[in-house]
Amino acid sequence: MINIIVELSKYLIIILMTLFTFQCFRIFKKKDEDDKKYVLRKQVILILFLNLVAFLVMYLQTMEIKMLIMYLQVAAYIVVLQVMYRIFYKKASMLVVNNMCMLLSCGFIMLSRLDFEKAEKQFFIVVAGTVISLLVPVIIRKVKLLKDLTWLYGILGIILLLAVLALSKVTGGANLALEIGGISFQFSELVKITFVFFVAGILRGDPNFKKVVTATVVAGIHVMILVLSTDLGSALVFFMTYVVMVYVATKKPLYALAGLAGGSLAAVAAYFLFGHVRQRVVAWKAPFSVYETNGYQIVQSLFAIGAGGWFGVGLFAGSPKSIPVVTQDFIFAAICEEMGAIFAICLLLVCMSCFLMILNISMRMSNKFYKLIALGLGTEYAFQVFLTVGGTTKFIPMTGITLPLVSYGGSSVICTIVMLAIIQGLYILREDEGAELEKQKQERNQRPGAQYEQKRRKGTEQTREKSLEEKIEEETEKSLRW
Repeated sequence: MINIIVELSKYLIIILMTLFTFQCFRIFKKKDEDDKKYVLRKQVILILFLNLVAFLVMYLQTMEIKMLIMYLQVAAYIVVLQVMYRIFYKKASMLVVNNMCMLLSCGFIMLSRLDFEKAEKQFFIVVAGTVISLLVPVIIRKVKLLKDLTWLYGILGIILLLAVLALSKVTGGANLALEIGGISFQFSELVKITFVFFVAGILRGDPNFKKVVTATVVAGIHVMILVLSTDLGSALVFFMTYVVMVYVATKKPLYALAGLAGGSLAAVAAYFLFGHVRQRVVAWKAPFSVYETNGYQIVQSLFAIGAGGWFGVGLFAGSPKSIPVVTQDFIFAAICEEMGAIFAICLLLVCMSCFLMILNISMRMSNKFYKLIALGLGTEYAFQVFLTVGGTTKFIPMTGITLPLVSYGGSSVICTIVMLAIIQGLYILREDEGAELEKQKQERNQRPGAQYEQKRRKGTEQTREKSLEEKIEEETEKSLRW
């Protein structure tokens, strides 16, 4: 009986995920605010129902009450977060909140299935990160000093990266995290935010050649420290973010082409300088030839993706634990195996929806500093998703980057939540700008003589249209006579 429930549940989970994903893009077509709110409420119900089905199935498979307790915790978190945003940030983008809740839910489900202790730890880290993030939109909205702290961001980022390089232990061939009081901190995740603020601060005015060179030097120092730490995945994220921001700020393709050429040369140099880079390239090109050593991880990932097919094998019906470091680097493969390729594709579309929303906010910001911040954070998010999924599916060599909000990792999940809170702050700023423009328009219309001026303009436009029609008639008559 339980096997039948598990088999049917995987189709129900896919349906719920598909409906949620459809609503993510459907809402962009809605113009009426009530229609948008209706779609957003449906998304919340779908998230809660999907969690209920998944955790109920895992309870039936394990008969452990902790699965139901985790569901209640996750459901309470989602409901409280929705209420908090609706009370304190009425102008916030609830689509971004819903997407964040769905991605976190997918992470909690898979971590509970793979390693329940890590799932519990991740949950409390997420709660702590969310409490911190609720203050961020207020800071973005009220503190105008942020754009004047450019060099503080740059110096702070370099100091944190140097601390990791000098004091951290080597893990997986790289200096990734610094342990303080028994707690591990991966400062490169925090520096992703300070780095974007620095580049945006440098390029916010007139991005002349001197400013571009300054930004390039400081960005190069960030990337070089990461390369010396052999954290090449993060170095690649920093580099691509810098190239995109410089190109958008200057609108000069030459800078982008020069950056890509330099990055290509650096990648070749890294191949010859670092042995673990060569090993990953070999595992990418021919994983089965080094199956027992460096290729084992990627081969097991490919087996898992292939075994899952379109609909997956069901929760607790696969063997994703055979993949090394599955809760961090290869959680996407575990999702493909037990949830199916359709679910995984929907997950990527939800990530794309987040990215499109961030780009939309960036394009509509009038302040260039805030515009570049939204663009930089969105680029980091999108490129991180690309590196994770690309490495898992053998599209590119594995870089050791986690899937934002889904993979296990305290520093990553906290910084991603804070990053989305910054985006919320920018969205609220944009809404404030729109409300101020509307207010100014209404004030102009209420001034003495404003109605007369509108009638005069309307009459002038009608006269122009009439004269244009008369000219068209004259030309038509001439043509007929001819």
